Amino acid sequence: MSEFTLLYLHGFLSSPQSSKAQQTLAYATKLGIADNLLIPFLEHGPAATIDALEEMLSGRDTQKLGIIGSSLGGFYASVLAERYQAPAVLINPAIDPWQYWSDYIGEHRNFHTGQSHVVSQEHVSELRALHSGEIAKAENYLLFLQRHDEVLDTSVALSRFGDQRCIVREDGDHAYADFERELPAAFEFLLSRIGAKVR
Repeated sequence: MSEFTLLYLHGFLSSPQSSKAQQTLAYATKLGIADNLLIPFLEHGPAATIDALEEMLSGRDTQKLGIIGSSLGGFYASVLAERYQAPAVLINPAIDPWQYWSDYIGEHRNFHTGQSHVVSQEHVSELRALHSGEIAKAENYLLFLQRHDEVLDTSVALSRFGDQRCIVREDGDHAYADFERELPAAFEFLLSRIGAKVR
């Protein structure tokens, strides 16, 4: 069993083949810790996704868990971060997604696999039920936001987590342009908080 675990959670209709997921894997490989990194395919509704992630983490030392989450994956990352009191890096994260998820009800196609994914009203309710309330430890979070995010309002994340926890880039988009430049800081944040050593 690995000494520590890093978990990357992709966004809505994305996959482990996304550019950010692959860049994260490449950086972990460079550090010699690719075997510690999990990048699951999130193909189900919110409740089933969290259940599957908790099952994946079963038997692992969650005291040495670090999470990276992008967009809707950022919301899931925050849910797990609160449950396990684990450090998390959030990239243009969805904040309180149930407030606008009704706009996504219907059938969608995954950007990478073409797989059909249906969003239901039940999924909206599941997102609300997963909300963990107040943040227990703001210092467990580091956010990377790009002001020109065309999907999500960065001011919502800033309001929730505060200026001290957020690195805001004035350029970019929702996909987070030039994500590679943030990986050293993201990994340093996570690894330092879980006491992980790299070779």
